[in-house]
Amino acid sequence: MITDREIIIAIVDNDCFTKSDAAILLEGDGFFRFQKAVDLYNKGQVSKIVFSGNIVDKDYGSFPFEEVKPLILEGGVAAEDLIHEDKSLQTRQQAIEVVKMAQEKGWKKLALVASHDHQYRAYLTFLREVLDTRSNIILYNTPVRNLNWFVDSGWGMRFDRLLGEFDRIEKYSAKGHLATAQEVIEYQKWKESLLNE
Repeated sequence: MITDREIIIAIVDNDCFTKSDAAILLEGDGFFRFQKAVDLYNKGQVSKIVFSGNIVDKDYGSFPFEEVKPLILEGGVAAEDLIHEDKSLQTRQQAIEVVKMAQEKGWKKLALVASHDHQYRAYLTFLREVLDTRSNIILYNTPVRNLNWFVDSGWGMRFDRLLGEFDRIEKYSAKGHLATAQEVIEYQKWKESLLNE
């Protein structure tokens, strides 16, 4: 029997993607995420990069914006196209703050960038906020790929962190903080229908 988790993973992991207003670069996982957002920007696939989060815990891979910012700028991103969302201290707050920012700026399409072990929960959290606000934002899953699962990056192996992510998915789903499998399906149908217009 296929589980809701399997459905979510299959759909989220094989998302379609079109040019977006901004890449939402979630803080965390050290310096492993920023290059994906920079690449999207340099290819003209996003116009802005939002570094979301204000956690500083290097033992957990959360480096401050001021240490990541120079690397993003050296990658070719214009300073005026880099925004720091500095109010959030966890994923749900990131979703709330970013969706609010997108609504204020009139952004309609967002490319969500996190490491592959965090991407499923991040996507479900952001989708919950998109749906709850009825913002009609098109959210794309654009994880960092080609990261090692079984190498300790300094704050643990991604495989071990993935197991923790699944535990959090169960916990936060029970609290209503994540989109459900049925909502993912309906949202994806809606998103794909827009591409086919």
